[in-house]
Amino acid sequence: MAAEYFYGTGRRKTSISRVFLKPGSGSIMVNGKPLENYLDRPVLRQIVKQPLEKLGVQGKFDFYVTVSGGGKSGQAGAIRHGIARALLEYNGEYRKSLKDGGFLTRDPRMVERKKPGQPKARKKPQFSKR
Repeated sequence: MAAEYFYGTGRRKTSISRVFLKPGSGSIMVNGKPLENYLDRPVLRQIVKQPLEKLGVQGKFDFYVTVSGGGKSGQAGAIRHGIARALLEYNGEYRKSLKDGGFLTRDPRMVERKKPGQPKARKKPQFSKR
């Protein structure tokens, strides 16, 4: 990739995205597919585009994204985080607006691990006094 690209890494749950930004026409390619084909639910596409709408820069940048791990919801959050970081690298003046929107904060929530002697993380066998 040439020097005209700006890079941002995004993470959410177990998903990791690598986002490459360059000035362009507004296309978003995810794992070689257009965003509309990769994320079929409109809510997930809206999540991905939130940083662009906050800054009012829809249609000004092209994004090439590779994402792996987790499910579609976690991947959408990872892409959003990566896009925000790439925009910040492109122009540092976007920091306040992105920070106020909460797009630069890495969501720390993860799946809790399963404990031994229990069927799931918090589920326990039924209690009986006798």
